[in-house]
Amino acid sequence: MPGLLVGKSTIPAFMVNYSFGTTHCNLWAPYAQQVALKFEKFSLYLDKGHDGEWLLNTDLPKPGDRYLLMVDTEEFPDPMSLCQPEGVHGASQIVDLAAFSWTDQHWTNPELNTYIIYELHAGTFSTEGTFAGIADKLDHLVDLGITAIELMPVCAFPGERNWGYDGVYPFAVHMAYGGPEGLQQLVNCCHEKGLAVILDVVYNHVGPEGNHFDKLGPFFTDKYKTPWGSAINYDDEFCDGLRNAVVENVLMWFRDFHIDALRLDAVHAIKDFSAKHLLLQLRAATDSWMQESGKCVYLMVESDLNDTRFIDVPEKGGFGMDAQWLDEFHHALRVTSGEPATGYYEDFKSVGQLAKAYRDAYVYDGIYSPHRKKIFGNKAQHCPGEQFIVFAQNHDQVGNRKFGERNTVLFSFELQKLMAAAVLCSPFLPMLFMGEEWGETNPFLYFISHTDPELIKAVQQGRAKEFAAFHADGETPDPQSELTFNQSKLDWEKTKDPKHLRILNYYKALIALRKEYPALGNTDRTCLEVVAQEADNCLTLTRWKGSQRVVCLLNFSHQRRHIELPGEEKNWIRIFDSAAAEWGAAGDGSFLEAQSILIYVNPNSYV
Repeated sequence: MPGLLVGKSTIPAFMVNYSFGTTHCNLWAPYAQQVALKFEKFSLYLDKGHDGEWLLNTDLPKPGDRYLLMVDTEEFPDPMSLCQPEGVHGASQIVDLAAFSWTDQHWTNPELNTYIIYELHAGTFSTEGTFAGIADKLDHLVDLGITAIELMPVCAFPGERNWGYDGVYPFAVHMAYGGPEGLQQLVNCCHEKGLAVILDVVYNHVGPEGNHFDKLGPFFTDKYKTPWGSAINYDDEFCDGLRNAVVENVLMWFRDFHIDALRLDAVHAIKDFSAKHLLLQLRAATDSWMQESGKCVYLMVESDLNDTRFIDVPEKGGFGMDAQWLDEFHHALRVTSGEPATGYYEDFKSVGQLAKAYRDAYVYDGIYSPHRKKIFGNKAQHCPGEQFIVFAQNHDQVGNRKFGERNTVLFSFELQKLMAAAVLCSPFLPMLFMGEEWGETNPFLYFISHTDPELIKAVQQGRAKEFAAFHADGETPDPQSELTFNQSKLDWEKTKDPKHLRILNYYKALIALRKEYPALGNTDRTCLEVVAQEADNCLTLTRWKGSQRVVCLLNFSHQRRHIELPGEEKNWIRIFDSAAAEWGAAGDGSFLEAQSILIYVNPNSYV
């Protein structure tokens, strides 16, 4: 498998590796009879090695040179190149990743339990739609209290507009965002400002346009089917080359881009029945690299299986991932807040399930799921809170709505504040979606910029068909339209508006509260009690660390409530009221106002 990579590798790379003035080629193409790298003025033919490898060492190509692969008689871009300056259909380019001058030597990745995450899309976060545009806004995130940003996928995809999950060059950073050097500059800047960087990567499928993988060898297998077609070949014949390349991809982000954590998209769609699962191989390679480099990095996953095997340590039979997204907390929170219990929300009926999510992480943990019509999940009581990432909205939950509505549009102002507090007062890792903190009203829609007319038509029809059953008024936004993309950009001018500034200050206050009171930031899930008052649609959440106890009273109903504080303590100190005048309401703390939260701490506490 080809590619242009700089730096020492701990595994066979199956790539074109430029370092110290020499290009080292190790191409995996087991079915090929002849392989060459074709540059503008010369071609370099590789020698056939063992087990499908093709080899060459040469000092002719230099960084900046462009090339195509020739496998037998067919020419095409390098699927594992580091740079596609002319897009996914153009020539590949040699890049020296080691040429960047890092200034983050002082940086230490924070403990995972201190992560407060901010998910963003590089193309719509700023007016510029670039890594540089993100860097210009980092002071806003620091001031907000964020400790880690999470970038949606940045690998090269067709055109300039895409969520990133249609990437077809897993090693090449999208040029419209700023290319590989632009990403390095952004990460360096984040570290200078005390922010960790999480990168979303996709190993469960490859996008349809510009995909040349099957021209090299058996990259896909018909043994399994996925929502995107044939599965990537992780356990069929000749799978070793592809598995090693995925491991090398993980190490590249850590080593050459100084990424602090990877979020692996939809790992439940990785089909692998090998004795050593791909995720376990990634865990072992990452551990070896951390030991060698002395750095700390994290592996996070998205999984909808409610299976602790993904986050259990290998010694307990798990894959050893550090954390996972917890969709069921989101579902329970939204239904409790008034989201209709339809589709995958039908399993969530009451505030009691939100209480269970606080207490048990998985709501369906070995019990019958009406939506799935089967017993689902297993128990996660042994997993610490920092292994679960929770949110009131994210790119999927917003963007997969027909009109891309954010919570700002769907819920009342009071409920927005309550939902934010429910996330930030949890024993898990909180995550915000870009613009949430100031109540952005612009939608986040699904958008593409393919060049294949048939593919564009298929995507347009597919989106329209997907939403036909929802009977929502209006036509489905055209994902190919540039207008759809532009509508999805954040409006930073809103941060100057008094109404939006109020919610921004509210988020700042909540995040500061989580940092100030160790009981609120504690991810030890044994230090938690939760009681649901289902008849009143209220919930009492008690958190503690040392002698410090914090009580959160959450009222999701439309009426004010009076709820007794727990225990024998008589001198609770109120430290937060979402219905206070400073947050645009008229509560005085005498009652738990409708759709609000009150937070108390015990006096003379210490940790």
